[in-house]
Amino acid sequence: MEAATTIKKMLAGNKIFVPTYQRAYSWDTELDSSNPPKQVNVFLSDLEDYNRSTTNSKYYFGHFLFEEQSDSKFGVIDGQQRLTTIVIFLSALFKKLKEFDPLTEKEEESYEDLIKRKSTYRFETVDYDKQLFKDYVIDQTKVDKNGLETESAKRMVAAFDFFNSQLEGKDKSYLEKMLDTVQNASCTAHPVKDESEAIQMFIFQNNRGKKPSALEIIKAQFMFNIHLYGGEEKEGLLEEIKTRFEKIYKSISSIEYRIHEDDVLVYTLRVHFNSLKESNAINKINKMLAGEDPIFFIKAFTQSLASSFEYLTTFFGKDERKNFEVHSLITLGRIGIAMPFIIKAYKYGLPVNEINQLCKKLESLVLRHRLIGTRADIASRLNGVYKQFDSENSDLKPILDKIEWMKSVSSDSWWWAYWNNENLKRSIQGGINHSTAKYLLWKYENSLISLGKSGYTAVRFDTIECPELEHIAPQTENPETGYDIYDEEFVQQYLNCLGNYLLLSKSHNCSVGNKPFSEKRASFNHLEQQREVQKMTVDSETWTRSLIQKRKEKIIGFIMNEL
Repeated sequence: MEAATTIKKMLAGNKIFVPTYQRAYSWDTELDSSNPPKQVNVFLSDLEDYNRSTTNSKYYFGHFLFEEQSDSKFGVIDGQQRLTTIVIFLSALFKKLKEFDPLTEKEEESYEDLIKRKSTYRFETVDYDKQLFKDYVIDQTKVDKNGLETESAKRMVAAFDFFNSQLEGKDKSYLEKMLDTVQNASCTAHPVKDESEAIQMFIFQNNRGKKPSALEIIKAQFMFNIHLYGGEEKEGLLEEIKTRFEKIYKSISSIEYRIHEDDVLVYTLRVHFNSLKESNAINKINKMLAGEDPIFFIKAFTQSLASSFEYLTTFFGKDERKNFEVHSLITLGRIGIAMPFIIKAYKYGLPVNEINQLCKKLESLVLRHRLIGTRADIASRLNGVYKQFDSENSDLKPILDKIEWMKSVSSDSWWWAYWNNENLKRSIQGGINHSTAKYLLWKYENSLISLGKSGYTAVRFDTIECPELEHIAPQTENPETGYDIYDEEFVQQYLNCLGNYLLLSKSHNCSVGNKPFSEKRASFNHLEQQREVQKMTVDSETWTRSLIQKRKEKIIGFIMNEL
C-alpha cells in the first residue's frame, strides 16, 4: 500500500476491515433539510461542490492509518468513518449506473477494485454489523429494517438509503463524474505492522486537532501501556482488552441514543472508586497509569467498564420495556446523579423489584432538584450512603431513607433542606419548564387512570403521539373565545401554570390552536386529564381563573403526595 495514493489504489487488491475493538459506524444522516446537515449529508454536498468547481486538483479524502496483518489484509485504525461512507456511497453509485446499462468493462474493473470481486469484499465493518453491511449495502438484498439491533446498523442503512434517494433522477454523466472523482481522489495511507506504533500514531494525531471521545483515547492509552509494560503477558492482555472493548462497542451500538459513552465512563469511574465526587475520567486514569501497577488497573477498570455497559444495556433495554419505574426514570432524562446507584444495583445483583424502588426514589429527588433549580451540590449530600452501598452491604434501605428524609427535613437544616417539601411546593406555583411540565402531566395522567380502578395499566410516555404542552387559555389573548379577562393578574398568575397546562398529542395541539374554548373542550376526549377539564366545565362556557386555580391545586396535591 503506497503512502501517497488514491482511493481506488488503496482498496484494489486489498481486504480492509474494522477491528472488533474499534467503534462501529457513527456518522449520522439528516433527512430533514430544515435541520443542520449531518456528516453523511456534508460528505455528499462537498463532493457536489467540488464537481461544480473549476479546480484541476484532485479531491482529497485525508489520511488513513492501518495495522497491516498480512500482505493484503489491513485493519483500519483511523479513518474508518470516512472509508465506510465512501464504500456505502460507491455501492449506491454503482447501483444507479447499472440501472442505465450494464457496467462497461472499465466500470466493472472499478467495481471489482472498489467494492467486490467474486466473493471477496474489499471492505468489511465490525463483526456484529458485517452481514448487514454485505447484504444491504453491497449485495442489496432485502432486510427487515425493523429488526436492526444496533444504532450503527441503522446508520448504515440510513446512509445507503439517503445516497439512493439523492442519486435518483441524476443523469449518467453526473454518476460517471462522481465515480471518477471518488475513485481517483487522493489520500495518504500509513500501514504499520507494529500495533503499538499504530496506537501511538492514533494518540499523536488525535491530540492535534481531532476530537475522539474520551473512551477512545483511554482505550488507546490502555493498549499502548500494555505494549510497554505487559511483558510476557502482553499478547494475552491485549486479547483480553480487545475482547472487552468489542463487547463495550457492541453495547454502545445498542444504547447510544439513550446515553453518551463518555458519561458511562464517568459513572464507571464513580463506581470503580466508590465516590460520587469523581468527575474527570482522563485525569484520574492518567494518574493511575502513572502509578505502581498500571497493568492491574487496566485489567480491573476495563472489566468494570464492560460490566457498566452490560448493565446499562439491560437497564435501557429489557428492564425499561418491562418495568414502569425504570421507564419513568429514563423518561425524566438528565439522570446522571442516579446512574452510579443504578450500576451498583445491577453489579450487586439486586432483584428487579428493588431496582424499581431505587428508580422511584431517585426519580423523585432528581425531579425536585430540577424543579427547585438550586445550585446546591446534590452529589455531596448522597456520597455517604452511596459509599456505604457495596458488595458487603447492598441493602437499599439507607439510600431510600436518606432520600425520603431529604424530602421532608425542616428548612432549619439548611444544608439538607434544598429539596424539601416546602421548597418543592414553592417551585411549582408558577410557570414550569415545558419539558418538565409535560413529564408532570404524564405522571398526573396515570394517577387519574388509577383512581377507582384495580389492575389498571399505566400509560407509557412513548405511547402518546408526539406529546406537547397546550395552554388551555391560549397565550395570545382573544376575549371573544370563552376565556377569562387577560388582565395583569391573569397573565402573571394564571396563564402559565400547571392548572392551565394540558398534555396533548402534536396533531391534536395543532388542530385546536387558538380556537374558542367550546371547540377545544369538545376535542378533549383522548386522555383522562382532558376529560377532567370537560367535567370541570360542564356548567360553564368559560375557562376561568377560578377553574385554573382549582385544577392547579389538584395537580399540586398529586405532586406533593406522590413525588
